[in-house]
Amino acid sequence: MNSLATTEPRSAKYALYQNLCERLQELLGDEKNFIANAANTSALLFQNLPDVNWVGFYIAEGQNLVLGPFQGKPACVRLPFGKGVCGTAAKQRKSIVVPNVNEFSGHIFCDTASQSEIVVPLLNWGKVLGVLDVDSASLNRFDDEDKEGMESIVAVFLASQVTNDMPDLSEEAAVS
Repeated sequence: MNSLATTEPRSAKYALYQNLCERLQELLGDEKNFIANAANTSALLFQNLPDVNWVGFYIAEGQNLVLGPFQGKPACVRLPFGKGVCGTAAKQRKSIVVPNVNEFSGHIFCDTASQSEIVVPLLNWGKVLGVLDVDSASLNRFDDEDKEGMESIVAVFLASQVTNDMPDLSEEAAVS
């Protein structure tokens, strides 16, 4: 008897993020302006992700993250690298999923309604350009599927920034 290999059906989250990535590519089109694309990205996510209360960007400036385009309540303006979820993600250069912000040592409360958070760094050849921050008023809102989906969103966003004028920040370029 032959058995067919089974594959797991794609989850609803996977389909949502795939759709968002496609829509984001269309929305950003040929636009290269960082602020305009960050504004449209945060608006698209805020309008289409269920159970989120804040979506936005923080932009690297020296050793701080400075508030950029966002959707939601007014937010903290400056966050030092290494402080809070955003600063920690920037310093570690990796995405962070926080199921309960009340249990994250050093969490910075910009909106007391936020209970869970996901932060994805924007990296160009290892250099932190900023972070994408998404908050929810629900505990345990984000998981590994959200992490993968948000990292895909960030990849689409960063691809919109690629121009012939972008500096090569790789270590190989620094050596030559």
